Amino acid sequence: MNLTTKLLLGFGLSAGFLGYSQDLSKINPVLTGAPFLRIAPDARAGGMGDQGVVTSPDAFSQFWNAAKYPFSRTSSSIGLNYTPYMGKLTNDVFLLYGAFHKFLGQEERSTISASIYYFNMGEVDLTQLVGSEVTSMGTSKPNEFSIDVAYGLKLSDSYSMAVTGRFIRSDLAGGFNTDTTLKAANSFAVDVSGYYTSPKFSSFGGYDGKLNAGLAIQNLGPKLDYTGNEESRSYLPTMARLGLGYDMYLDDMNKIGLSVEGSKILVPGSEYVGIDPNTRQPRYEIPNVGPIAGIGKSFKNKNSIMYSGALEYSYDNAFAVRTGYFHESEEQGARQFATAGIGLKYRSFGLDISYLINMSKINSALDNTLRFGLTWNIGDETSNVDY
Repeated sequence: MNLTTKLLLGFGLSAGFLGYSQDLSKINPVLTGAPFLRIAPDARAGGMGDQGVVTSPDAFSQFWNAAKYPFSRTSSSIGLNYTPYMGKLTNDVFLLYGAFHKFLGQEERSTISASIYYFNMGEVDLTQLVGSEVTSMGTSKPNEFSIDVAYGLKLSDSYSMAVTGRFIRSDLAGGFNTDTTLKAANSFAVDVSGYYTSPKFSSFGGYDGKLNAGLAIQNLGPKLDYTGNEESRSYLPTMARLGLGYDMYLDDMNKIGLSVEGSKILVPGSEYVGIDPNTRQPRYEIPNVGPIAGIGKSFKNKNSIMYSGALEYSYDNAFAVRTGYFHESEEQGARQFATAGIGLKYRSFGLDISYLINMSKINSALDNTLRFGLTWNIGDETSNVDY
């Protein structure tokens, strides 16, 4: 196995899960480039089972569904989130996410938003065996990041859509290029999303209620090229998300929100191609097709659907308690966890904290991890406050 393959395999596994000393024979996940784009970046979503396509708008809506911004309660906001990663093994691997949105014009129907997502994989000391001695080959500092801009527009008083353009850079070599063809890979991607929120209506027990729905197709774009070899290019983590939610207003101060979300990775998994003539074992390969053809082939993988459910109680939009659950099939990675979180707001500032509890036999890179998010509502309240 050459150094390029070792680096790709090592970083890919470390970014996915911590499955050491466990039976991984049933694990056959769909592998992509830039896997950090599948990690929930914000603490609010982290407390609600890693979902955000249908939840109420916040400063971090850019990652999940930029179409939520036209229904934001504030005309402009900034959000910053920090997530320690693989805390059981190291303290220098983390994710940073920053987002910004602003309404355009006076009619409060369109928004412009942007975000940056950075994954620092720490420092990796590279060595090689020369004779009977281990010699240093230098230090690698792998990292990945994305920068995106989105435009959202209300098409009616209850429905909006958004388009997002994203630049992605994945540098698994971290500047180390001696004796390897591994290089930084760049690509562009597009998201298309929609959000529906109904007017309030008389609901169960005479309480006011509201229905919400959200959908998004994310990271649709060309493959990442790490080596210059056409046969080894990596798919982007193209995702489809669909969510439904219901808000119950107990009174003017108290609200309970319930939401469910289903998501599917639109990337083909490995397919059976025959019997290996040397080992006489079944041989599987990932189809080398274009991104659009890959979406079609992804539907052959019936186990690649993930789902989550969440509950959020909020008081006067100043205090919130959240919980959720996320489930992924054992074959695709066995991510199964419960989450809890709180949200606090004082004037224009907000703090979100979440905690993940692993429910799977496979260790999670975020098990027992606290995530922290800060928001600053720098604009005025919009007419959505009374909606």
